[in-house]
Amino acid sequence: MNDLYDIVIIGAGVSGTYIARELSRYDLKILILDKDNDVANETTSANSAIIHAGYDPKPGTAMAKFNAPGNLMFDKVCKELDVPFKRCGSLVIGFDDHDKETIETIYQRGLTNGVPDIRILNHDEVLEIEPNLNPDVKLALYAPTAGIINPWELAIALAENAIDNGAELKLETRVTDIKKEDDSYLIITDKGNYLTKYVVNCAGVYADDIHNMVAKPSYSIRPRKGNYYVLDNSVKNLVDHVIFQAPTKKGKGVLIAPTVDGNFLIGPDSDFIDDKNDNSTGMDNLNYIKNSGLKSCPSIPFDKVIRSFAGLRATSDHEDFIIGEVEDSKGFFEVGGFESPGLSSIPAVAEYVVDLINQRHGGLRKKDDFNPTRRPVIRFNHLPQEVKAKLIQKDPAYANVICRCETITEAEIVDCIHRKAGARSLKAVKKRVRPGAGRCQGGFCGPKVVEILARELGKDWSDIPYDSSKAYILTGETKEESGGENL
Repeated sequence: MNDLYDIVIIGAGVSGTYIARELSRYDLKILILDKDNDVANETTSANSAIIHAGYDPKPGTAMAKFNAPGNLMFDKVCKELDVPFKRCGSLVIGFDDHDKETIETIYQRGLTNGVPDIRILNHDEVLEIEPNLNPDVKLALYAPTAGIINPWELAIALAENAIDNGAELKLETRVTDIKKEDDSYLIITDKGNYLTKYVVNCAGVYADDIHNMVAKPSYSIRPRKGNYYVLDNSVKNLVDHVIFQAPTKKGKGVLIAPTVDGNFLIGPDSDFIDDKNDNSTGMDNLNYIKNSGLKSCPSIPFDKVIRSFAGLRATSDHEDFIIGEVEDSKGFFEVGGFESPGLSSIPAVAEYVVDLINQRHGGLRKKDDFNPTRRPVIRFNHLPQEVKAKLIQKDPAYANVICRCETITEAEIVDCIHRKAGARSLKAVKKRVRPGAGRCQGGFCGPKVVEILARELGKDWSDIPYDSSKAYILTGETKEESGGENL
């Protein structure tokens, strides 16, 4: 017999987890499905990590409708879920008359979109607040509401809070088909079937594939790949704001951004690709990013790069978000084409989707015991010495530093494994508490993290993957005994 749910959400990225958390305010049986073995393992874990102010989208689009309002909702949700967030502001810089015209256009667009406190700075004003920028800069659009965040940390916190409020999460569960059955949907997966009254499609680059299982094709998703560099956190005072170049038809261009963890991010480029699983980096792309970044800030220390990576953006042929109830499949809702500024828009989008479901349902009943907060995360390295000492006295595992680059303790790793939506892989631990995110990129701490995962999960070392269950780390011992002799 199939399990019966009120709502099944397909996709555990930031859109799926945010909607799940907002729906968990109501008396509903909710299930989140994802084909990966962790929350936020794809687009949400590999993007610019920017909360955009909202001046870029064309007025009248869904992007424009949701970006600026969504931006202003982050302070509250991040406080409730103990997720680091900083409003550092952004600058869109220009070097010539063409850039000046573009910046004036997006300034007017920002006013139309309701972006607060934006203004255009002249050459001297720009260099006064960002002295390391190219001295040839002519002007910049300043947007103080722009911010920085860890998108994957937000998604993990949302999932945890949703589960605390009754939602269920099933990972490594791939949707293979969906059948309409009277007033419900049968979700067919490689791990069993689930019957549900409503479906919310948040499948990222696969949203069109999921859509086509229940309705006639109405849009297509083609991924755009973006490559990035990450600088070591020993780099200080490079820039204080998110720095964009004047946008082109290919997007917002190569940016320079501080991160909430003290690194700097340089990128991305933008290339359409056909393979929805291709997140490989390319040297030509990285060289382009390097040269473009140096145009904005000639002092970028590329000798301090500790990592490069690539992520995919779910670009639809509508060139806009696709949000709402599918016309020929009532009760089937979707958030498609959710590329930038999707992250910035998601609080407002989630509120909108929940309202649509409420209307379709005829009135959802709120829970009396909904808890909007999650248990705070102990970030040992950021605590005062006296607090550290008390923690160590209470739990000696706080004295065992596993990751020397980031000063991450055994106790923090153990905690992230045993939370709701807890870590089950090396990458999952890295996403939650950062061992392996520093200069050595896990060269020293990686084996110890694998050991802790195996111990806490009751598994063999060789059963602990890097990210997906197929991404093995260990295959066997380097020396095996046979007939009493070492081979």
